[in-house]
Amino acid sequence: MRLVDYDREQYQNYTRGRALTEQQLGAWMSAFAAALPERRPLVGLDVGSGTGRFTPALARAFGTVTGIEPSARMREVAQAQSQHPGVQYLAGSAEDMPVPSGSADYALMFLSWHHVQDKPRAARELARVLRPAGRLLLRGNFSDHHPEPWWLDHFPRGLEVDTALFQPLHEVIAMFTAAGWRVTGFGMVTPASDGTRADVLERLRLRTLSFFARLSPDEAEAGLRSIEAAVSADPGAPSPALSEPLLTLERR
Repeated sequence: MRLVDYDREQYQNYTRGRALTEQQLGAWMSAFAAALPERRPLVGLDVGSGTGRFTPALARAFGTVTGIEPSARMREVAQAQSQHPGVQYLAGSAEDMPVPSGSADYALMFLSWHHVQDKPRAARELARVLRPAGRLLLRGNFSDHHPEPWWLDHFPRGLEVDTALFQPLHEVIAMFTAAGWRVTGFGMVTPASDGTRADVLERLRLRTLSFFARLSPDEAEAGLRSIEAAVSADPGAPSPALSEPLLTLERR
């Protein structure tokens, strides 16, 4: 996979391209709350926090949060647009976090696990920074539990290309259990729809999905033209809501 350099690509459009509606954010926050201890406040880590689309909401709901993000440009956007008194953003990665051992109650990784280069090291580092019984909320796609949005069929190699980004679920679980974790939950969360198919097309044009990094320029253009032709026939048609996987792990 060609790595996405977020300091050169995507950071300018990421917030718009990956924005959540209030209903979508609420669905995810409810799912996170159900997977975390009931006591408040909690100390959290948002690992791969990007432009901070979840970080302030985590602070409002649970307590202070540190966003860990390797891209300087993404952190700059987060610091400018996703501020909260209980939030700080630090340079770091899942493999190397600049926080003390045993200092957090939970960590969220939302669609960032597939970017991690040394996954066994990251599993150990996540265990280091969490307290005993700390929780990891891993919203990742898995090659065998993969949402299939309607637009993917417009790219001839779409499903093949997208699933290749992700590990199968059993492989992820085996990696974490070898690092001292145990699974406490796995389920599907169904946030509200992204709006109309025309709304989705507008976001796809921004190319803020990792999927586009695996396509040639010609493949990307041809796929987008195919989607445009389909959407033009009924631009107000709703985009179906997708069920998305959430894996919860506990540090032993």
